[in-house]
Amino acid sequence: MNSLNWSWDVIGSPILLSLQIACVAGSLAFLLSIVMAMWMSRHTFLGKSIVETIFMLPLVLPPSVVGLLLLTILGRRSWIGQAAEWLTHQPIVFSATGAIIAATVVSFPLAYQTLKTGFALVDKDVLESARSQGASELQLLWYMILPLAWRSLVTGFVLAFARALGEFGATLMVAGNIPGKTQTLPTAIYFAVDANNMPLAWSLTIITILISFILLLVTGRIRGSA
Repeated sequence: MNSLNWSWDVIGSPILLSLQIACVAGSLAFLLSIVMAMWMSRHTFLGKSIVETIFMLPLVLPPSVVGLLLLTILGRRSWIGQAAEWLTHQPIVFSATGAIIAATVVSFPLAYQTLKTGFALVDKDVLESARSQGASELQLLWYMILPLAWRSLVTGFVLAFARALGEFGATLMVAGNIPGKTQTLPTAIYFAVDANNMPLAWSLTIITILISFILLLVTGRIRGSA
């Protein structure tokens, strides 16, 4: 289809689905990063560097490798995939859930590293003083660490959202490219080019660039206000 008379399913659906997946995956990666960054900063144990290396692996591994690993872990032959299918009556793979999981995995390292750096800048003496006054870890997190590290929090979420929005390889392997169900902006662009539908490919590309530009502009302004 090379006509410019596109329907909502062709151009609107990938945009909306990408934004929805990025919001959910970015939020999951963000919340998980808060928990893990706090826990890792408070505990020292044998193999800590190995655990942190595992956390960062999705950032450097080829997306196809991440996709293959997720496909093996979540596929219909794995016990996790079978258990999920038994509970929800649908497989994880080739579903929006699979796309969300893939986007969460690849966006987690960016959020984790950003929040870990932000939490490390919080004055430890202030935290120890609050602990000596009887403050719990949850109170420290809510009333001191989060307010003091708010720039890192916002930056971490924006980066996780942007990474989830641009995820392609792992999502394609785990969720496929089902229009209206798992077709995101990156996969829609890829298959538009594959079909030689360059007007559609460029339209979706421009939209993606605009969204990414706005996200980077917001992040830059936040960092510049520090």
